Amino acid sequence: MKQELKQKTWVDEAGREVPTMYLNGSDKLKERHAHTLLIRAKSLNEKLREFKELSRRLNDEVFTKSMEDLRAKGDGKGNYTWFNFNRSVKIEVSVNERIEFDDLTIKACKEKLDEFLNVSVESKHDFVKQLVTDAFATTRGKLDAKKVMSLLRYEDKIKDALFQESLALLKQSIRRPDSRTYYRISERQEDGSYQVIDLNFSSIL
Repeated sequence: MKQELKQKTWVDEAGREVPTMYLNGSDKLKERHAHTLLIRAKSLNEKLREFKELSRRLNDEVFTKSMEDLRAKGDGKGNYTWFNFNRSVKIEVSVNERIEFDDLTIKACKEKLDEFLNVSVESKHDFVKQLVTDAFATTRGKLDAKKVMSLLRYEDKIKDALFQESLALLKQSIRRPDSRTYYRISERQEDGSYQVIDLNFSSIL
């Protein structure tokens, strides 16, 4: 609640009443400006929330209708880009899924990989040793999901039973706790490039 100058006392963060006669000019200015910014921020946040919902709905409509026109099922949208008729407007939809790993299952995967490297690896697959080392290197105790997932690229190339078992455990360990969708709207410039309409507060000059 905004505290007004006409009040005889203001309440501080500890709930204590402080006579306004002891407040300095900056205290009063910060009180006024903080609430002005808070009100505007809440208003903008609500407008952005409404815009995101509109973006989701309109992009879903475009995707569904495009798949109908192309006589495709369109299972799982993923990332996609579309344009208006004269390509003056570009819309990009990006889906970002955070990947985590079940601790016990990924440990079993690593043990199986180590066994493969120790007893089964052939000279032609010697490069896998560095791949596994890099994939399971941790930063601040956490695995880099992209590096671990990169091992799956070799599923069809290395047929060794131990390696296949380790990748099966890797896939079993994958968890996707949340998914976020991002929308980018760009306008074509005279030189043919596209300028993104930046909705990121910190990026606006």
